[in-house]
Amino acid sequence: EYLRDRGIAAVIPEKVDHVNARKRKGSAGGRPPKMDWEAYKGRNVVERSFNLLKQWRGLATRYDKLAVIYRGAAVLAAIVAWLKALGDTP
Repeated sequence: EYLRDRGIAAVIPEKVDHVNARKRKGSAGGRPPKMDWEAYKGRNVVERSFNLLKQWRGLATRYDKLAVIYRGAAVLAAIVAWLKALGDTP
């Protein structure tokens, strides 16, 4: 309701049980939230990137104490992922 009042579209799809509950209520269930599918696609890309980086144990556990070392590991992981992606394309 907070977002709807301000005209902000949802970026996360509504859960199936919420949809079913709203439909059971009929007209009293209200209207479904407006979904921004383009923003959802971008959000999905970001989440996949974070999940790819979290496969590196040092990044996932924040084992490195110095920020510069942690940042270096994150950059290295991103470069390796980028090179793997380049190798997959013909």
